[in-house]
Amino acid sequence: MLKKLLIITLVIGVLTGDWGGVVWAAEKNTGSNPIIIDRTDFPVLYISQPNLQGEAVWMAQARLQELGFEVEKNGQYNLSTAQAVRLFQTAHGLKEDGIINRQVWEALQQDEMEKTCLTAESKNTQEKRVAIVIDVAERTLVLYEDYKEVARFPVAVGKASTPTPLGDWRVVHKSLNWGNGFGTRWMGLNVPWGIFGIHGTNKPGSIGSYASHGCIRMFNRDVEKLYPMVPMGTSVKIVRNGKIEGSNFKPVAMKKGSSGQKVVFVQSRLNDMGIIFDRADGRYGSMTELAVKYFQAWNLLTVTGEMNDETYQAMGMIPAS
Repeated sequence: MLKKLLIITLVIGVLTGDWGGVVWAAEKNTGSNPIIIDRTDFPVLYISQPNLQGEAVWMAQARLQELGFEVEKNGQYNLSTAQAVRLFQTAHGLKEDGIINRQVWEALQQDEMEKTCLTAESKNTQEKRVAIVIDVAERTLVLYEDYKEVARFPVAVGKASTPTPLGDWRVVHKSLNWGNGFGTRWMGLNVPWGIFGIHGTNKPGSIGSYASHGCIRMFNRDVEKLYPMVPMGTSVKIVRNGKIEGSNFKPVAMKKGSSGQKVVFVQSRLNDMGIIFDRADGRYGSMTELAVKYFQAWNLLTVTGEMNDETYQAMGMIPAS
């Protein structure tokens, strides 16, 4: 019956011109087994038969529900979820196709990020300075207030295939009781290449291991203790053995507008060399470009503001050829 209803709804959509994009998406999965999507790298979600399932779907439903849209959190990308997405797209001036792509993921987080930009600095000047440091090698999360350690918790972090992003981040989103794999609390981070956060879990046995798709998992009792101590805008530094650097680093050409983990490593290296410009936040913006130009000029390299093999070698990130 549900399959017939889906077909009828989609046919009506084609005739009215409303659901053409969703019909196209529904044709993507022709197999009988559902596609499970637990990734955090802005995965594309769409109507399919059988329904797409997984933590990425649950996350989208939880966020839509928070924003006031009528949608059930069940981890299945069904027609009611696609309809809620279309309403969200309409409200934000996006293409109305019921498909969640990177642009929609970013819009889902945007309201909280804008509030954080407005309030983070004022909060830190009026209250205790709060910061979090997570070491993926030690699988620990440490909370600091005014540079003093006040709490330490065990965590689970990303697997080798889906690593936790190293870098300097901020808490830009806080939520209660998302449930499922996200446990009782969620604190989202402003990582530019995916949806990552600190959250509870329904798999307490994974704590202390490399088990997640990149997020930082905590025991529910621990994240409930941490949550009220962490204001929006809190700095979250994620390191490996105390450092922000990659292992077996392979260089890629980068310039203003680039983003990703390798941008973080370049920014961190510039900071380590005393070229202080900004946070290692994975965004190759004007300040990063300026810092690279300064380094190139100081080392008698061609000044472009772009990362190339010559600049990587001069920075000691790859061996000289």
